[in-house]
Amino acid sequence: MTFSYAPFNFWPLAFLCIAIIMNNAMPSKSITPKEATKHGFIFGLGWFGAGISWVHVAIADFGGLPLIVSLILMLILCAYLAIYPALAFGLSAKLYHKTVTIENNVSAKYYLWIMLFLPIFMLMETLRATMLTGFPWLSLGYALTDSPFNILSPLIGEFGLTVILILLSFSVLILIKRKLWQPFALTALLLVSLALSTPYLSDSHYIKKEVKVLLVQGNIQQNLKWDPDQAWPTMQKYLDLTRKNWDVDLVLWPEAAIPEIETYANSFLTQLDSAASFNNAALITGIVDYQRDTKTVYNNLIVVGKKNTDSTQGHYQYLHNNRYTKHKLLPIGEFVPFEDFLRPLAPLFNLAMSSFTPGEAIQKNLIANGLHVLPANCFEIVFSDYLRNNHEKSTDVLLTVSNDAWFGDSHGPHQHMQIARMRSQELGLPLLRVTNNGITAVYDPLSHEQISSKQFETNVLKTQFKKISGTTFYSKNGDTPLWVLLIITFFSILIILRKKNK
Repeated sequence: MTFSYAPFNFWPLAFLCIAIIMNNAMPSKSITPKEATKHGFIFGLGWFGAGISWVHVAIADFGGLPLIVSLILMLILCAYLAIYPALAFGLSAKLYHKTVTIENNVSAKYYLWIMLFLPIFMLMETLRATMLTGFPWLSLGYALTDSPFNILSPLIGEFGLTVILILLSFSVLILIKRKLWQPFALTALLLVSLALSTPYLSDSHYIKKEVKVLLVQGNIQQNLKWDPDQAWPTMQKYLDLTRKNWDVDLVLWPEAAIPEIETYANSFLTQLDSAASFNNAALITGIVDYQRDTKTVYNNLIVVGKKNTDSTQGHYQYLHNNRYTKHKLLPIGEFVPFEDFLRPLAPLFNLAMSSFTPGEAIQKNLIANGLHVLPANCFEIVFSDYLRNNHEKSTDVLLTVSNDAWFGDSHGPHQHMQIARMRSQELGLPLLRVTNNGITAVYDPLSHEQISSKQFETNVLKTQFKKISGTTFYSKNGDTPLWVLLIITFFSILIILRKKNK
């Protein structure tokens, strides 16, 4: 499964893997609900154990824990995530055995099982994305981000692509195993219908204006990031990288690029504001804000320089309203649950900047040089509903900032970039992604072209993107239409089975 995601992108493997686990866990006389649960759990351990192994890089390098302890923590995390596919296979098998008493029609029992399994699996995936703040990483649909199936992203999103992957895997399995061609034919008909309807339901198209952008990748070592002696050299480094490249519309610095709380950096920000305005540009940067009166810490994005194209002066003032506060915080990294108990246990639970307060769930887009910018700070890009709820009719571009230096030369940053591409496809918005040490990139969801800077280098990415007008079906409706179909299908099957068994 891991090889189906970035950076490997061998997406056909996802269909093979899902077909195999279905073959092993599909209920029968020999496969009891207990057996199905076991197979689902083992599959989940492999899925997440290999897929999010990059988490261990951060724990091992910065957690201050013995290797055996860090490995145990990883095992606990992966075992927790594996519970969800285990429950999906176990519950669907339990429900199948409870309701299906007549098994003389071989083809019928397969159809009944998939129509019970699919809604339950998607429910488990939704719970995984919401429980304990949620961790929807490696959802199945992301494997199809860079496949031909991505033409459906503006219509059904990653959630819908997960459904397609499961249905097609099941159809191929039944075709090979039982020579039943009807599921494959119906799934193929569904795919063709969706593909043909996408242009009519999503009207995203280019408009003539191109926007010049500068994405600055500072490549600051993580162990120096919050060293007080390195604050000014870091700020000066970003300024020097920008100074020769002001001839753009928008400059972007990464998450917490300014390693100083905002009130202490007031003089620097005022000068930066003046420089951006003088050059007819706007600049968005990450910065930490500590408010003394409430003793709260926020992970912010702020705009300096020109807010609107017709303005002639900067507008920066401390606590001005053209700012964004991160809402979806990363557990352990940005807040510590049960902190009174956990913080004394190990350095892992006492990392620098691990006491943030979340911002509001709905916030206005940033406005920079006339552009309406939809921001997502690092981990937030994983939550499609959150981005969609903050998407406005006037939104011009999707911006995500990050610092993936925690994860070294692992596949984590590549998966992170792939997830960001999916959000761009769903919303039909150009994507700007700027990070501390990569992957910094500009992505076009219509042409699927990506321009990137090299990882682990100090450099700038100076380019332009085409503005896109219109809206996608997914941006307007989200997962609701698909959920309605899944719920209707699920309860219809239960009613039919109940009547048959009377």
